[in-house]
Amino acid sequence: MFCTSAHSAPSDSASAPHLPCIAIAGPTASGKTAGALALAEALAKHRQAVEIISVDSALVYRGMDIGTAKPTAQELAAVPHHLIDIRDPLHAYSAAEFVQDAQRLVAQIQARGALPLLVGGTMLYFKALFDGIDDMPAADPSVRARLEAQALAQGWPALHDELARIDPATAARLAPADSQRIQRALEVWLVSGRPLSSFHTAKKGASNAALASAGVVFSLEPQNRTWLHERIVQRFDAMLEAGFIDEVCRLRARGDLHPDLPSMRCVGYRQAWQALDSQQAQASGAELDRDGLRERGIIATRQLAKRQITWLRSMPERQTIACDQPHATQMLVQAALRYLKLGC
Repeated sequence: MFCTSAHSAPSDSASAPHLPCIAIAGPTASGKTAGALALAEALAKHRQAVEIISVDSALVYRGMDIGTAKPTAQELAAVPHHLIDIRDPLHAYSAAEFVQDAQRLVAQIQARGALPLLVGGTMLYFKALFDGIDDMPAADPSVRARLEAQALAQGWPALHDELARIDPATAARLAPADSQRIQRALEVWLVSGRPLSSFHTAKKGASNAALASAGVVFSLEPQNRTWLHERIVQRFDAMLEAGFIDEVCRLRARGDLHPDLPSMRCVGYRQAWQALDSQQAQASGAELDRDGLRERGIIATRQLAKRQITWLRSMPERQTIACDQPHATQMLVQAALRYLKLGC
């Protein structure tokens, strides 16, 4: 279905050969958006159209722009983007839905003679796309409510202990306070009678076929973690300066959102919601603990980046780009052009 090289193709050519996908993955703040836009600009000089498919579980939500570092209006206008602003924060978006949407979009983009760029840092989405995913049971509000009541009475570590008895493989990779994932794992067990880990058993053949369809995965990884940590601090400070707290206040003011929704569990939003709850619980006129919010948000973002890098390093097929090098974006563009057999 996919060829191993590409050449100029007008975007309206229905008979154009299918181009391989290019995936650009990396931890938060590693420069994925800048790299994707630079590659699109370089390919435009070769008369090759590009369309970006977002691989980000936070960018799907409307009204969550600052805290997700969503591409700007100019960046979105420069290159067609997909799977951004497709969900209201009240509604969840699953990995299975992402796989279905991404596969459909890849086929449509290729049919237009354009190159699909899969860009993002949600590793669960990449894993589901590359390894395949079984049909897991849908969310069950009554089961979730029961689990939340149990957690309120006993604490999430107690539910983690319960999960360890029924699904030790999943419990081993979850922290005792990881309420979102513990709840989902127990929910899957209660609804289906199967441990969550049984749904994630990847078959080697399926994995190879999926990786072949992806074409190539460029992974932006820092050689020095300090560089990434500094970028994370700079980004979080910029978000606060841009009005991130006001953005979360607007979301809270809707009245139909709550901190247990997947959207509000996103890194940064969870910490901001907790800070605003704490402010509200204090005496009237209490000031928001901005310093505490900043510290917790930065720590949570660093932890996310660490998990992303760990996942990426489990992929031997990836091509690594040192994102902390001075010319990392240029290195990414040149590597992609070589892969596509286009002149640099």
